[in-house]
Amino acid sequence: MNLDYIVREPENITPDTSILFMLHGYGSNEQDLFSFRESLPADWIIVSFRAPKDTQFEGYSWYDIDFNNPEQFIDIDQAKESLTAVTENIMAIVNKYGLTNGKTHLCGFSQGGILCYALALKYPQLFNLVACLSCYPEEKLLTDIVKEKKKLENLRFFVSHGTDDAIIPFEWGKKAADLLYDLSCYFTFREYMSGHGVNQKNYIDLMEFFSK
Repeated sequence: MNLDYIVREPENITPDTSILFMLHGYGSNEQDLFSFRESLPADWIIVSFRAPKDTQFEGYSWYDIDFNNPEQFIDIDQAKESLTAVTENIMAIVNKYGLTNGKTHLCGFSQGGILCYALALKYPQLFNLVACLSCYPEEKLLTDIVKEKKKLENLRFFVSHGTDDAIIPFEWGKKAADLLYDLSCYFTFREYMSGHGVNQKNYIDLMEFFSK
């Protein structure tokens, strides 16, 4: 499945160029996180994907959500299809630009962040900096993750969550700290006085993370 995406290219692209892939949340689109591009390193390629499924009120999603049934909160089969599609599209785009030595980063919000956990922990050799915003690690998507410390050592996670998040509870988001600690991953967990979104302090901290 080919995913639609928008891209910002730097003036010069070499095999050492870094690339950042962005995955938006439920009901949003590829323009959402792409608005961060002005504050991101100018020599990076920035790619923002559009999720493949239409949602009821315009916008797009990576999988259906049943808000009335916590046990079936996410459609796992659809989520796995999206994971496969994102992985294949990332590989194709990295190959298209000939980025043989550059670093590949991820940034996901909500639904997109849930997929970022699964991507990074399943294919840790592919990624470096991973930002997971207002989301949580979904156990049903983490059944075949890598657990060898040596293979996970290049990953760096930035995890943020609003204490007043009414969509994905803060307690769910905190599960990430336990998971990443148990895996001996490098991570920063930040909480903010906000709802389901990225406030100014969160944004500043996120940009600092990506500037390292």
